[in-house]
Amino acid sequence: MASTFLQLFMLITILVSCSLIKAELPTPVDAKTARKLLAELTVKADSNTPAYDRAKFGKSWITTVLDRDGKNVKTDPKTCNPISGTWISPYDEPSAETNNASKLDIDHVVPLKEAWVSGAKDWDDDQRIIFANDLKRPQLVAVSDSQNRKKGSKADVTGYLPPRASFVCTYVRAWVHVKHHYGLTIDAAEEDTLKTELAKC
Repeated sequence: MASTFLQLFMLITILVSCSLIKAELPTPVDAKTARKLLAELTVKADSNTPAYDRAKFGKSWITTVLDRDGKNVKTDPKTCNPISGTWISPYDEPSAETNNASKLDIDHVVPLKEAWVSGAKDWDDDQRIIFANDLKRPQLVAVSDSQNRKKGSKADVTGYLPPRASFVCTYVRAWVHVKHHYGLTIDAAEEDTLKTELAKC
């Protein structure tokens, strides 16, 4: 169970971020740096023992990310829930624009289950909660619910890349950035895909 201190810290951060965070997805490392970081990652087969448990990653930041990623977003000052705004999913091709926040999901660029099988299963709950709610790294982004469901909780870069070709470079750079920051592993097929896509950046 997460410590009382961490839970309090996360609550305070959410309340502050409702009014202060007004930015896009944090910029990932550039392609040259991503290739360097990729070479430093440990290549190892995924392991789902013990079995993935979503509850061990805590709750989500949906209202904060919707506020950050939208345009002209107005929020309820008490709940931080978006009242109105415009969102464009960076994954979709053709472009998917909506004024309805219920049509959006918050995607973890590196999915929680992918993180679990590549090392997060060995973390304590506090570290998993920090990972799942990381607004400093390029890990959380508002996307169309259809693309988020297509990607799923496990898909790594061998199973899913954004249909919008112009965003793929950003996506794989973000993937390497996050995995390297948290010391997560990659499997051999994942490494090959990342090398291929980063070479195109």
